[in-house]
Amino acid sequence: MTNTFGGKPHVLILGGGSVGLTTASELRKTLGAEVAITVVDPRPYMTYAPFLPEVGAGSIDPRNVLAPLRKVLPGAKVVTGSVSAIRSAENTVVVDLEEDEQLEIAYDYLVVGLGAVPRLLPIPGLAENAIGFKQVEEATAVRDRVLANLAEAATTKDPAVRKRLLTFTFIGGGFAGGEAVAEAEDMVRDALRYYPDLHASDIRFVLVDGAPFIFPELTEDQRAYVLNQLRERGIEVKLETFLNSAENGVIKTSDGDEFETDLLVWNAGVKPAPVLSDSEISDLPVVTERGPLMGKLEALADLRVNGADGPLDNVFAAGDCAAVPDLASGEGKFCPPNAQHAVRQAKRLADNIARSVQGRPLVDYYHRNLGVMATLGMYKGVCRLQLGEKEVDVRGLPAWAMARSYHVYAMPTIGRKASVIAGWATNLISRRDIIGIPEAETPRAAFEYAASTGKKK
Repeated sequence: MTNTFGGKPHVLILGGGSVGLTTASELRKTLGAEVAITVVDPRPYMTYAPFLPEVGAGSIDPRNVLAPLRKVLPGAKVVTGSVSAIRSAENTVVVDLEEDEQLEIAYDYLVVGLGAVPRLLPIPGLAENAIGFKQVEEATAVRDRVLANLAEAATTKDPAVRKRLLTFTFIGGGFAGGEAVAEAEDMVRDALRYYPDLHASDIRFVLVDGAPFIFPELTEDQRAYVLNQLRERGIEVKLETFLNSAENGVIKTSDGDEFETDLLVWNAGVKPAPVLSDSEISDLPVVTERGPLMGKLEALADLRVNGADGPLDNVFAAGDCAAVPDLASGEGKFCPPNAQHAVRQAKRLADNIARSVQGRPLVDYYHRNLGVMATLGMYKGVCRLQLGEKEVDVRGLPAWAMARSYHVYAMPTIGRKASVIAGWATNLISRRDIIGIPEAETPRAAFEYAASTGKKK
């Protein structure tokens, strides 16, 4: 089955994240109805990932960090499915739909914004027991598990069970892992006021990272500040330490520590979407040398994919799955995989496709990093701002306010911005919710129980 779009140039966008949504939106603004746009993604929504730590801490309702593609991109065709083949030589992509159906889509221009997935290591028990933190479902599950464990631990009489229930382990001390553990600890500290049978000393948060420091994007002074903040709050930060095993919920680390945990969150790195590295699925060229760029599409500064014989004039890539030269940082450097670059690359990419359609020269992507920021719980944060050639460090309440303000600004749609702000305002009045709903993962359990008890024996 092949889709055709008459005489209009057809832009096929793989991935509905920051790159896909922004590219489609900007193309519609620039070219209007002159171009046909199709967006392919397994999920019918874009997730604003920087807000996931606050979702995991109960500060933001999960739906408020999602932008529904069909609503945000009127006039674009949204295909909910997974890419199973990329044939750039034939200008076609094959998409797997539900119930074993496939859709073959022809294109004039291809945009690859498939993002990244967790980079798992061959650690015993990791795949069976850990949960990631890249999707809203995962952040919600972490929140529900932590809150449900508090309720269960408050009623159990078994000290070993209580200790396991109240031990939460996070692997990876980058921004994603560091923010996740800091926000979760802050949520637990806030919830303990409702549990007189529990004490802060009963709670154990462990953050494990193989590097000698956490939050690598920060300056040395800022990293030391964050490390002290976490440790003062009782979070065990194990640096230059590796996870050796996680079988049966028992954590074994390279420093000789061994303990039981009821929650293991994996944030130790990502890799480009695996579909790109499989030569049987995709004929697009990827970086094969080992290193942080391995598996990424090699992009030119104008965001066209660079093939063995030169640029592919109708194939563009951006975001976490693309190695994009960072012209602002100097020769030989590449843009870091963050939302700041992904959104801006997508805007340049959309403009370059419009230029190609109109026969105008393409423009290179250039963006000077604005800095980085993170929230570490309510009223706690850290920022490194790049103001021209000067770096400015901000900490505490001002950094927290700046981070929240920036992310509300960057969150797609006015409705979602308003919902996030309204949720924050509600939390100030009534405090965060302390209800965990782990049963949401098995919604038929109560019905099945009722059905089983009605059977005759």
